[in-house]
Amino acid sequence: MLLFLGKLIALYFVTIVAIRLMGKSAFAQLTAHDLTGLFFVISLAAGPVVSKNFTHTIVGLIVIGLVHIGFSRLMLINWLNRIFTGKPTIVIKHGKLVRANLKGSKFSLTEILSEVREKGYPDITAIDYALIEPSGGISVIPKQGVSPITPDQLGIEAAYQGMPLAVVIEGKIQYENLAHIDVEEQWLRKKLEKEGYADLDEIFYAALTANDYSLIVDTGKGDTS
Repeated sequence: MLLFLGKLIALYFVTIVAIRLMGKSAFAQLTAHDLTGLFFVISLAAGPVVSKNFTHTIVGLIVIGLVHIGFSRLMLINWLNRIFTGKPTIVIKHGKLVRANLKGSKFSLTEILSEVREKGYPDITAIDYALIEPSGGISVIPKQGVSPITPDQLGIEAAYQGMPLAVVIEGKIQYENLAHIDVEEQWLRKKLEKEGYADLDEIFYAALTANDYSLIVDTGKGDTS
């Protein structure tokens, strides 16, 4: 029994470390110890079907429950929280993508762009900060002056701006998006060259707005702090 419990507790902590190494995208909305606790509870609860050892299962469930509660209490200690839970990761700072932080988060650029669009920010230049929280969720802080008040609420007729569509992601042209806005590759390359981006490999993210074809280019070399 003691050997069983020792292995159980050891595996619990090893699993937490393994999930942390997998990156925040692996457990969005759940901390590593939450997910590990749920995994063990479900696995142990199904154990009697295979092992027929009812006593080990009941004791294991109780011990893992107590370890999980104790571990959650320990997470109130800052240095332990940073090790096991992690800290927010800045992926957009002052309207610029932070490529180094994005790479370490295990989120792809496409996933980040999708998340911020869902939060109502299709144009990353309107974002002051976007952070991946320890839970895997995305928090967006808009720049000052970007008001949530709509023109309709103020009785103002606003001109159509269009949504920026990604035309280059990590040095690769997004031909499907080019087709959506009736833009040819040659035209895009000339426009990028005019802006000083002759080499596509230098571009981490580039977007065009559908109405006036204004260009947004980010090399992903923002400040990592």
